[in-house]
Amino acid sequence: MSKIKKQIATKERRKKRIRVKIKGSSQRPRLSVFRSNRGFYLQIIDDAKGATLVSAHSRELKSKSGNNIEQAEKLGELLAKKALEKKIKKVVFDKSAYRYHGRVKAIAEAARKQGLEF
Repeated sequence: MSKIKKQIATKERRKKRIRVKIKGSSQRPRLSVFRSNRGFYLQIIDDAKGATLVSAHSRELKSKSGNNIEQAEKLGELLAKKALEKKIKKVVFDKSAYRYHGRVKAIAEAARKQGLEF
């Protein structure tokens, strides 16, 4: 197995291991984080219905100034504001296969500051 295939397989195992433990419900939907080469996608998902309640992408940010962590904080704040408008206060944080470090951590902390409860 090549090195890249092994890395992809390891990432998928981590993702599945986390998703077994974390389920979103109508009382506590799941805040899912996806990181691509172009930016971040955040979704608040009700797994019981299989529906996305709120979403945000880094392209929605009005100002692109600041470093990556500052932009991640703005994105977390944006998602929290959208969630609070739809009266979603409690969520379960699904970091997927990513480490709780850097931009992922900045998103979570900014959402907490705006009023979301994890």
